[in-house]
Amino acid sequence: MPVDIDPAAFDALVERALDELPDDLASLVHNVVVLVEPEAPADDPDLLGLYDGLALTDRPANHAGMLPDRILLFRGPLLDMADTPEELEEEVRITVVHEIAHHFGLDDRRLHELGWG
Repeated sequence: MPVDIDPAAFDALVERALDELPDDLASLVHNVVVLVEPEAPADDPDLLGLYDGLALTDRPANHAGMLPDRILLFRGPLLDMADTPEELEEEVRITVVHEIAHHFGLDDRRLHELGWG
């Protein structure tokens, strides 16, 4: 049975996952906004998260004045994935780390090798 929590409680889980990032990693994340969407896109309804931006490894030297990169977390699929509040918190944490890793240029293959995909 999927976990059912209200949007504010879900947002608190996301905030906690971000707060728990190691300081040396968090200090390297610049100009990135994290947003929670109720559902994933219709063409990929099971998607948990999405990095929308240009990875640091792909940016030109003059990458200035651009809109912030975005990390989108999809509440519905994350709720559906967890049977307990603890599982939900862990899935949110994993998804946040996974999407931040894309910001640093790690692809899904490498994340899977590292146990994060």
